[in-house]
Amino acid sequence: MAADMEEIVNLCKRRGFVFPSSEIYGGFRSTYDYGPLGVLMLRNVKEAWWRSMVQLRDDVVGLDAAILSSPKIWAASGHLQNFTDPLVDCRNCKERWRYDELAPDSDDGLIHCPNCRSTDLTDARAFNLMFKTYVGPVEDESSVAYLRPETAQGHFVNFLNVLQTSRKRPPFGIAQVGKSFRNEITPGNFVFRTREFEQMELEYFVPPDEAGAWFDYWCQERLRWYAELGIPSGMLRLRPHEPEELSHYSSGTSDVEFRFPWGWGELEGIANRTDFDLRQHSQASGVELQFYDPTTGDRYFPYVIEPAAGATRTMMAFLLAGYDVDEIAGERRVVLRLHPRIAPYQVAILPLSRNDRLVPTAREVLHLLQPLTMCDYDETQSIGRRYRRQDEIGTPLCVTVDFESLDDRAVTIRDRDSTEQVRVPIEKLVEEIQARL
Repeated sequence: MAADMEEIVNLCKRRGFVFPSSEIYGGFRSTYDYGPLGVLMLRNVKEAWWRSMVQLRDDVVGLDAAILSSPKIWAASGHLQNFTDPLVDCRNCKERWRYDELAPDSDDGLIHCPNCRSTDLTDARAFNLMFKTYVGPVEDESSVAYLRPETAQGHFVNFLNVLQTSRKRPPFGIAQVGKSFRNEITPGNFVFRTREFEQMELEYFVPPDEAGAWFDYWCQERLRWYAELGIPSGMLRLRPHEPEELSHYSSGTSDVEFRFPWGWGELEGIANRTDFDLRQHSQASGVELQFYDPTTGDRYFPYVIEPAAGATRTMMAFLLAGYDVDEIAGERRVVLRLHPRIAPYQVAILPLSRNDRLVPTAREVLHLLQPLTMCDYDETQSIGRRYRRQDEIGTPLCVTVDFESLDDRAVTIRDRDSTEQVRVPIEKLVEEIQARL
C-alpha cells in the first residue's frame, strides 16, 4: 500500500524521523532536522551508497572537499552565469515563483499567480541559485564566496591530486557524499526540495570514445541499486532528458525517477558531462588537467559520467515505498517494510516485562548484538504495543527475552514482515541474526 504525503509527514514527526527546523520559533521555511531515527536511516542510505560505489569496487576512490572554495571555481564551471532559474513576482500578493513552473490557464490562456490568481506578474528575470557569503572581516566584492551548489566541482579541481596519489587511470571514479546549498525559489514537498541537502555524487572519468558505453552502464547500475534495496520496479523508471532540458555541461542526461504521491520526480541524474569541466578549469587555472597515457603516448581530457543522487529525497522514497498497512489478528498494523541495510534499527531487544529478573539477561543480549548492528532496547508498555512500534519504524527483527529465557537460555526472534516467531539459544543468536540480516 502506497502512502500519501500526509501519512509520511505525520509518521516522521511522531516517531522521530524528521522535525521541522526551528520549530519552537515557528519554523524556518524548507529546513528540517533529522531526529533519532531519521539520522540513523539517512546515515544508512549514505553508507549503502558508499558500499555500492566505493567499497565493492576497485575503480573508485573517495573524497571530502570543502563547502567553501574559491569563487574562481564557480566562474570557470559556468555556475555564476548559468546556474539560474527564471523568476517572476506577483505584484498583487508579492509572492515569488519560478516562471518555468507556471502554465497558462486553460480558460483564458493567461498565466495566473498560484497564490492569489492575479495575472499582474513581473517579467521573468534570471535568479542565481547560489548562496552568497563573505570570507573575512570586510564585506566587499573582494571577500565574496559561495556555498557550493553541488559537490562535483571538488572532484574536478582535485583531479590531479587524486590521479597522482591513488595511481588510478581512466576509467576510474571519485565519489563524495556531502552537503550542498541552493537558494530554491519554490522549495516544497517535504524534504524533496530543500535549500540545504545532501548529495551522493560520483564523477567517473573515462576515455572519450568509451563515454557512451559507460553512460549506459551507470544508468542501469543506478536503477538496479534502488530496486535491490527494496523499491518496487513499478515505482521506478529511467527518463532521458529532452535536448532543451540539458544542463550547459551535458551532452546527455537520464533521470532515475520515483513515483511520488504527486507524480514522477527525480531521485538521481546520470549525466555525460563530456570534458567540459576539466577543460574549463584547466583553461581558467593555467594548470594542465589532461591525462597522459604512458602506454600509448596519448594525452586527453577524460569525459566524465556523473551519477548524482540526493540522499534526503532517496530516504524519502524508501519511506514511501516501504509504507504498508495490513491486519494482524483483526487489528490494523502500520509497517515500514524497509530493507535491513536502510532501516534505522536492525534489531530491537524487548524484555517481556520490566521485571527486574529479566533485565540482566535482556542487557546481556543487547551487549551481545550491539557490536554486530544497530539495536534498540525497549522495556516500556505491553509487548504487543512494542511490536507494533518496531513494525512502524521498520525494525526487521525483534528479540524477546521472557521468563523461560532464565531457564533455557533461549530467546524468541520475531520477523517484522511475516510476524513469525522462532526460539533460538542465546549462544547461537549472533549467527542467526547475521543469517537473517
